[in-house]
This record gives sequence, C-alpha cells and structure tokens, in this order.
Amino acid sequence: MPFRPHGIVLFIACLLLAAGHADAQQPQEAAAVTVVRLEPESVTLTSTLPGRVAPSAEAEVRPQVNGIVTERLFTEGAHVESGDALYRIDSETYQASVRQSRARVAQADAELSAAERDAERIEELQSRSVASQQTLDDALAARDAASAALQLAKAQLNSAQIDLARTTIRARLSGRIGLAQISQGALVTASQAAPLAVIRKIDPVYVDVTQSAADLLRWRRGETEAALADADGTVRLKLADGSTYGHTGRLQAAEPKVDPQTGVVTLRMQFANPDSLLLPGMYVQVEMPVEVARDIFLVPQEGVVRDRRGRPTAWVVNSQEKVEERTLSVLQDRGSDWVVESGLEPGDRVIVAGFQKTSPGATVEAELRGMSDTDETAD
Repeated sequence: MPFRPHGIVLFIACLLLAAGHADAQQPQEAAAVTVVRLEPESVTLTSTLPGRVAPSAEAEVRPQVNGIVTERLFTEGAHVESGDALYRIDSETYQASVRQSRARVAQADAELSAAERDAERIEELQSRSVASQQTLDDALAARDAASAALQLAKAQLNSAQIDLARTTIRARLSGRIGLAQISQGALVTASQAAPLAVIRKIDPVYVDVTQSAADLLRWRRGETEAALADADGTVRLKLADGSTYGHTGRLQAAEPKVDPQTGVVTLRMQFANPDSLLLPGMYVQVEMPVEVARDIFLVPQEGVVRDRRGRPTAWVVNSQEKVEERTLSVLQDRGSDWVVESGLEPGDRVIVAGFQKTSPGATVEAELRGMSDTDETAD
C-alpha cells in the first residue's frame, strides 16, 4: 500500500481541532484574590511640619563673685536639683570681709548705746534747765546718726554674707546639666560672658515649628476650630529615624508675629519626655490636626497602584465578581492606608492581593482578608 503523507497530516489536524474545541467548551477558572470591604468614615486630616526640640526651661550657670574655682561638685550630663552645689570658689577673702563687717556692727552698736545714754542724760538735764536746748538737739542728732550707722553696718554685713554664700555656686533650676566649661583653678568673674555650664529642663520639652500665615488666619477666624470640633486635638511626632514618638503633645503657644522674610509663624508644642528620648536641637516632624474629613475611605496602601499617567487607581470586584479599575482622589496617607476622597462607593471590595493573577474585566473569586485565617482557626 503506497505511503500517503497528506492523509496523515489531515488526520493530525483533525485531532488538534477537536482538542481545541474541547478546551473552548471548558470555562476558564476564576482567579482567587484577596479583598477588603470599605465603608465611609470620618478621619482627622493632619499637616506635617518640620520642627526642632527645645528645653522647656534653660538656665546658664554663672558666677556672681570673683575668684578662683577650687572644686566642681557635679557630674557632667547628670540630673541636678534646684539648690544643688555645682562649684566652689576660694572663699578666704569673703570670710575675712564677713568678719570685718561683724566687727563694724559691734562697733556701731556700742556707739549707738553710748549716744542713747548721752541723749537720756542731757534730756534730763535740760528738763531741769541745766543743759541748753542746743545741747539736747546735738545729743539727739548724735543718737540718730549712731542708729543709722548701725543699720549701715548691718547691711554691709548682710552683703558680705551674701557674697560669701555665692562662693558656692548652686543650681537655680532642676534639670539635666551639660558639660563643664571651666576647670578647677580657673579664675572667674561676675561679669564674664561665658557660662560655667548650662542646665536644661527636658521633661517636658517644647517643639517649635513654623506654619504659614494663611493657615494662621484660618485659625484666627475660627474656620479650623470649627472643622476640628470633633477632631482629636493631640499632636504627634515623627523622629529622625522615621519612628513615631510614643507620647502625644498639644499646642502650647504661638509667636504673636509673622516673620517678614518667610511669612511664617512659630508655633510651640509641648511633649512629655520621661525617658529623655527627645534632646534639645533634635530635628522632628510634627503631625498637627487640620480638619475632619467626612465620608472618606481608608484604603490599604497595597490596594492602590498607579496607572500609566501616574494617577492612583484601585481594582474593585463588582457584584458580577468582575474586576473594575477605579481612579481615586487621594488626600494623604495615614499610617499604612491612603485617605481616599472619591472614586469608591460604600461596600466596595478593593483587591489587596492577587493582582498578578487577573486584570480589569476578568472574573475572580474574592475572599475577604482575614477570613481564611479565621476559618483555619475554627477548624
């Protein structure tokens, strides 16, 4: 029987056609995707402003008398209490001045006693017309002068005692003391420009930020207060490493002037700092409440992608279990979510996992995120 290649080719083609027809009869399996169901809610929108940490109080340690520093009594960087001794200055000269002033007080007191006795005698003699009125007047004037001299001597003693006490330099503020700027043996003066050390109170701390004058006007006119009537008024911090500070703060005060060069106003926030994590001069970012946005959606960031034009979009599973692409209007981010103003409807199911398995228009099998974990736990 002669070989017929054309018949074999025709037979194979028929087999392939039949196989393709069978595949066409089988429905394509729906891809499994993970979705979240969204409902509208109210969210406090925030504005992020750069700021610097500042101490809530600061005191420079300065000498009030002249002399040689004989001792430093604090540990650099440690916490000190108001009244703690920090430095001692050579006090010999001031001790001598106190002793001298005490002697002057004793001398003036003795002179006053003598003047009072003289005045009493002359007053008695004058009453018997033995002494003249002029003599009595002179005696009374001498008594008054002696009394004034005693008061002056006491004041000088008090001044000398104050100077002696100032040879021990004490903290005038409770807080964290910095590095010593002078060493033992250095000569210090009451009029010197450089401080001996600086004490800073860092619990609580201030954070100073700048805000535009336009935003300030909205605050003054009450627009922002009205918008924030139901908002959380607390202020949050983001640190330089991107982490969120564990304590919230509040607006403390605002500078009552606008910087003419930048057109901004300085605002001061106050934060608790029990662990001394915030240090003066540290750069931070402040998240301030601006307004309450109502009827908006919080969409997980993994559920939002960008189209070719760079617009934010989300893939939504509709009632026919088909994928729809929606263009979104995003206000800002909030943690791991996007705050979406428009483009979604209540009850929409947004795909957050399984993008690579499907495309807009395709039929999918949607599973709410977290449901599979619940089912496994129940089993």
